[in-house]
Amino acid sequence: MATWRRRTGANVSLRTALWCNVIGMAAAATMTACSGTAAASIDYVVDGALVTYNTNTVIGAASAGAQAFARTLTGFGYHGPDGQVVADRDFGSISVVGGSPLVLDYEIEDKAVYSDGAPVTCDDLVLAWAAQSGRFPGFDAATQAGYVDIANIDCKSGQKKARVSFKRDRGVVDFMQLFAATSMMPSHVIAEQLNVDVTAALLNDKRPTRDPNNDVVEQIARLWNTTWDLKPGLKRDEVAKRFPSSGPYKIESVLDGGAVVLVANDRWWGTKAITKRVTVWQQGPEIQDRLNDRNVDVIDVATGSSGSLVTPDNYQRSDSPSAGIEQLIFAPAGPLADVRARRALALCTPRDTIARDAGVAIANSRLSPATEDAVAEAESAAEARRFDRSDPAAAGDELGGSPLTVRMGYRAPNARLAATVGAIAAACAPARITVSGVTLDTSGPQALRDGRIDVLVASTGGATGSGSTGSSAMDAYDLHSGNGNNLSGYSNPQVDGLISALAVNADPAERVRLLAEGAPVLWGEMPTLPLYRQQRTLLMSKKMYAVSRNPTRWGAGWNMDRWALIQ
Repeated sequence: MATWRRRTGANVSLRTALWCNVIGMAAAATMTACSGTAAASIDYVVDGALVTYNTNTVIGAASAGAQAFARTLTGFGYHGPDGQVVADRDFGSISVVGGSPLVLDYEIEDKAVYSDGAPVTCDDLVLAWAAQSGRFPGFDAATQAGYVDIANIDCKSGQKKARVSFKRDRGVVDFMQLFAATSMMPSHVIAEQLNVDVTAALLNDKRPTRDPNNDVVEQIARLWNTTWDLKPGLKRDEVAKRFPSSGPYKIESVLDGGAVVLVANDRWWGTKAITKRVTVWQQGPEIQDRLNDRNVDVIDVATGSSGSLVTPDNYQRSDSPSAGIEQLIFAPAGPLADVRARRALALCTPRDTIARDAGVAIANSRLSPATEDAVAEAESAAEARRFDRSDPAAAGDELGGSPLTVRMGYRAPNARLAATVGAIAAACAPARITVSGVTLDTSGPQALRDGRIDVLVASTGGATGSGSTGSSAMDAYDLHSGNGNNLSGYSNPQVDGLISALAVNADPAERVRLLAEGAPVLWGEMPTLPLYRQQRTLLMSKKMYAVSRNPTRWGAGWNMDRWALIQ
């Protein structure tokens, strides 16, 4: 198990004027403290495990990888402090060259190069599209949102430009979400392992006439799923070769216990990272001790997950809503495969008490989870009110008096979710529904897949953290047939059509109509049960600057390269 270390090594001295320039995004009050020295390293705590560099797989999207790697795998955009996508001009540019159908030209910065010296090319866009388009078998992608609507990509291997053409009438409104930070993996890593032209293999694939005995695409998919798994003990030369960076930080090592050490990338062509080393730790039960001992600088976790954290005098705390919805996600098989069993469990779940204990209102959103506006209110159908409070009698009637035993899992440690499971167990007991809590030390989505639990308590996409893309249209694909993070295996052609329509419609009135049409269906079939909007806690040393909240799954790490700890 890795142990926490107090930072050592020389500090970097900066003149006051230069320092104020560098952290210009900080508040005006910060400017009075600009003189001093910047620490060489920062310790950063995130929600869950860091199990893979590829945050686009089902397990990767539910992990804390996006919080850690937003500035190691850059893209055409990044998610800013309000969850909005901001164009990343260091990486490249996007031009709209056609509206119907939508056609976009992507151009990667000429100087863009990975930390291993390989150029960043359009091959990386092709791999990202192929993996997440749903067109090719074998890729364990979390979502197809947006990528499924791309008709083709015009890319010549090794070039810096690509033309992306969408299907007719599929002008995806949130196209800036595509090919953004953490979405594109280094395709040359796979190309070198297989000794193939990845782009040619993908663009020339003519399914279903492929040769099943020599399917290069399936080999590419297998490596995309697994080659970037993070495991303690990786040798540094292997890290450098398999985990190259396209951002201001790169991975140096993976510690025992799963923490990942990031260091400044000397091949980064943009503004250099202020802090030379950031160690990203997964949340553990000893956070309060580490705060008291000043052995942590930034903590970005779900509010209440570490209990009632006491903020020491030399730290500051802010709580804010995320774009993710804490929810019950029902397994597609087992005792909750029957819709009556799902409705019974939902009827005895005390959503009002659970939300009140979290200090927020009940959430009813399934198809518009990332927003808190009048559009999202369209999902608060009359059917939803039936499930606001625990009703054991109605739950028992739904089951015809038969008993039901349910295994309810959550990633531990998490005091808030432990209390949630306890509240559900107590409220459902009178309905002869036995709820047993299962603490997980592995991925929640994987536990559902393996049949180890019947219900997962987690945020959007099964995430420990926010899990949200910041776009309701993109998040809604969690309930689209065939989507990887559709963990309940839900399939309804009508709902699929509504989700598909939401992706290409920006008119608020039409979105309200679509959501109102879908709400009764989803409350009747109950693939998931939304509880409340996950709240986030950002705790940091008062000597930290340029750290800000973020409601999406990328969290505070969205601008990690601008962070500074003044000593």
